[in-house]
Amino acid sequence: MRALGRLGLLAALGLGLSSSLPAQSVADAHRQRVLTVARQIMSGARFCTFVTLGLDGQPQARVVDPLDPDPNLRVYVATNPRSRKVEEMGKDARVTLLYFDPARSAYVTLIGRAVPVEGAEKTRHQKKDWESFFPIEKPEAYALYRIVPSRVEVVSAKDGLSGDPATWRPEIVEIK
Repeated sequence: MRALGRLGLLAALGLGLSSSLPAQSVADAHRQRVLTVARQIMSGARFCTFVTLGLDGQPQARVVDPLDPDPNLRVYVATNPRSRKVEEMGKDARVTLLYFDPARSAYVTLIGRAVPVEGAEKTRHQKKDWESFFPIEKPEAYALYRIVPSRVEVVSAKDGLSGDPATWRPEIVEIK
């Protein structure tokens, strides 16, 4: 059974070995690999571009310093409660985060919804680097959002995730 598991993993990694594992197992292994690489890129990038829909419908982009993704790829972002993005997310919670890791020449696009965070959850998700902007002892001084992903897109040639060469379509994982 152990050897069979390794063969399935190797097949899922695209190493050209055949396996008697069902196609679904190979697809699940590939999905997990894409999500693992996505987490690595997101953590390596540190900053990302945060996109909301402006009140006029025009996409608005800015750089933010989010927490590293959790095991479910949820991301926490703090901001000034009087910023435009807070008003924009209040009207339309759909957001996109774009991470680029120059060391890997790789990127992740995370598409999801922004959910306001309050109470104990807010105090548990604080970044030391935010302290000068958002003091932990003053939680009313900042707004915190949990970004709940619905889709992740990944390109990382170094990790064998180059996307489609003809269309440039990235590796895409829908998240339920």
